[in-house]
Amino acid sequence: MNISKRVQALSTSPIRRLVPYATVAKAKGKKVYHLNIGQPDIETPMQFMESIRKFDEKVISYGNSQGEMVLIEAVKKYYKEWNMHFDNTNIYVTNGGSEALTLAIMTLCDPGDEVLVFEPYYANYKTFANTYNVNINAVATTAENGYRLPSETEIEKKITPRTKAILITNPGNPTGVVFTEEEMQMISRLVLKYDLGLIADEVYREFVYDGAYKSFGHMPELEQNLVIVDSVSKRYSACGARIGCLLSHNDAFCKELMKCCQARLCCPTLEQVGAAALYTTPKTYLDAVNKEYKKRRDTIASALAKVPDVLASNPSGAFYVMVKLPVDDAEKFAIWLLEEFDVDGETVMFAPGNGFYDTEGRGVDEARLAYVLKSEDLEKAIAILAAGLKAYPGKK
Repeated sequence: MNISKRVQALSTSPIRRLVPYATVAKAKGKKVYHLNIGQPDIETPMQFMESIRKFDEKVISYGNSQGEMVLIEAVKKYYKEWNMHFDNTNIYVTNGGSEALTLAIMTLCDPGDEVLVFEPYYANYKTFANTYNVNINAVATTAENGYRLPSETEIEKKITPRTKAILITNPGNPTGVVFTEEEMQMISRLVLKYDLGLIADEVYREFVYDGAYKSFGHMPELEQNLVIVDSVSKRYSACGARIGCLLSHNDAFCKELMKCCQARLCCPTLEQVGAAALYTTPKTYLDAVNKEYKKRRDTIASALAKVPDVLASNPSGAFYVMVKLPVDDAEKFAIWLLEEFDVDGETVMFAPGNGFYDTEGRGVDEARLAYVLKSEDLEKAIAILAAGLKAYPGKK
């Protein structure tokens, strides 16, 4: 049986590919502090399960390809509270933010086209694009510059006749960067100058710790070029629900997107029922979650500042921090921590940084840390990381 070259060329996930090493470590009795994956430990609002328990239809039939109206109305109301106004025909429910991203890329790009991203970027972006024979064209940012965007001139140099969209995460994954007004205006100018699509992945909107948040949806000049990706996964700690959505005011985009939605029939009915209920969660829940993650951000930042020769990003949003480590190879270091190192039977796992880059050789000495653990566990995890750096034979 033939295996396609296309699928063989796809990248493995830097977030999940070391899981077998962690499994072996746990089987040997080690406790592993997981900083590798953005899985919140915050309790999912009870409304989700309660709404599913009350579901009393006799048949779980095919749903609407666009999404169940109860959920679409809930999303519309949520955005109205953010002072962004979408009609029902502008909102499409998807199987998580991941499907939202793949459908956006498929609708905007043909095989051989390019999507512009800023590296380091969420690793699955490349897989989503390459699945449809669309190429990633990466613009470099650096740890030394806090992973801020380069100049408009540098970005413009990367735009080619094949570029059809810019894909941007705000707040950022893996860096935690929240874009400034100036950076957003710069992106807007380029999008309009070249009539590109702007895919704005804004799933971490509630997780901003320093100052106010501005969405690309608050920029009216982008109305016909903007596609917003959203999800209940991180906002309501419901990653396994796999419910996301796409929003756009561009009628042509929405018309063609609907074909994709019809082709995969519909999203799961019960998860949509639960997701609609999540949107009734009181704002106090999100305020409390924000406060908790700000505490965790401050905890990991303080702990990392004490580790010699480690350069860390200064995350203002999401719950990730990108670090530059004094090691020869961060992936080898990560495996060594799981296989050969522990402190009193405990070790730590992170996502190697090279998987968040497109440019060959970049990110080899970097790592993404997800501060999704309680503060006391984060302090232990970074202490173990520091001890591991002292003992690691491949230290620079």
